[in-house]
Amino acid sequence: MTWRAATETDVPQIDALLSQHIQTSMFPLANLRDHGLHGAHPRALNAWVLGDEPRAVFSITNEGMVLPQCPDCTDAELEAAINLIRGRKLFGLAAEASQAHRVMRLAGWEDRPATLNNDEPGFSLELDKLVVPEDDSAEIVPLEALDKAVTQEWRESYLIEAMDFAPDRARGQAKADVATYIERDSHRALLIEGQPVAMTGFNARLPEIVQIGGVYTPPDLRGLGHARLAVALHLVEAREAGASRAVLFAASDSAARAYIGIGFQPAGQYSLILFTNPKDTA
Repeated sequence: MTWRAATETDVPQIDALLSQHIQTSMFPLANLRDHGLHGAHPRALNAWVLGDEPRAVFSITNEGMVLPQCPDCTDAELEAAINLIRGRKLFGLAAEASQAHRVMRLAGWEDRPATLNNDEPGFSLELDKLVVPEDDSAEIVPLEALDKAVTQEWRESYLIEAMDFAPDRARGQAKADVATYIERDSHRALLIEGQPVAMTGFNARLPEIVQIGGVYTPPDLRGLGHARLAVALHLVEAREAGASRAVLFAASDSAARAYIGIGFQPAGQYSLILFTNPKDTA
């Protein structure tokens, strides 16, 4: 069986396949629904499928993020898929951990410099089981309610600390990220007695499910429960808008404990890899 380029007629079946593996498919599924196939947006998908009723999909965004969902592909099939993207710029790879490891090995990318190359534990929560910490002084607000200097500084620090970005790259990326968050209304700041103390967001969002990402608390305010409160209040907002489930991947043990504290349960492993030189080709 060989890969073939996906067309618009394949979109419903691709959507169904990704939805069957929703825990590790939020990025490609959200990109597909938001930006479609072969569009001009940086996150629009270029995708290939196996079979008339696809049993696997291999995709890469215009900006170079590889997003496979190939749960039962052979090595030969994965190698063939990788060859389809040779010559494209390569920003990174995000996938279920065992699939990501195979793609990295078969593509010969294991020694490629990366600012981030982590396996992270996944967590899932049915939102009717959300536990919301009590704090009458807390509220969440859209990022546009804050001075951009604050949120850009927080995002820059996050990129340096969590993703090992060089300061110059982090500064430019943080400015672009915050502008995108405000445009998409995807992130929130937590205020305690009117003062900003933490940031949280949805890095992928569908009507029925949200994926949490980019949670940040400044170092001098950590250990006070701000992150879990920010996430919980944002999830209350999502639940009121109709979402029934949330997923995430924890970057540290302390983050995992915070998420478990508001009801999340373990759900597999995920790999997120961001290459140091995103303009280099696959």
